[in-house]
Amino acid sequence: MENWLPDLTTPTPTEGYALAVKLSRMAIKMTQPDAEIRDSLRPEYAGDANALIAVSQVVATHFATIAAANEYWRKRA
Repeated sequence: MENWLPDLTTPTPTEGYALAVKLSRMAIKMTQPDAEIRDSLRPEYAGDANALIAVSQVVATHFATIAAANEYWRKRA
């Protein structure tokens, strides 16, 4: 397996948020490795408000972890 996540530290909160989104996407990719199946499921959740809220909750959890790893961006510089 490739080392796509060498570190949780990021220079800025914006980059931390992008990493949180990537963590969420990678979790989906690892859970369902078949791209065709993932693509076929997208229409089911794309219009589902509850599914979209759940996605934002997962990203928020990842972002909180990354913020902690970055000591809340070094105590706000």
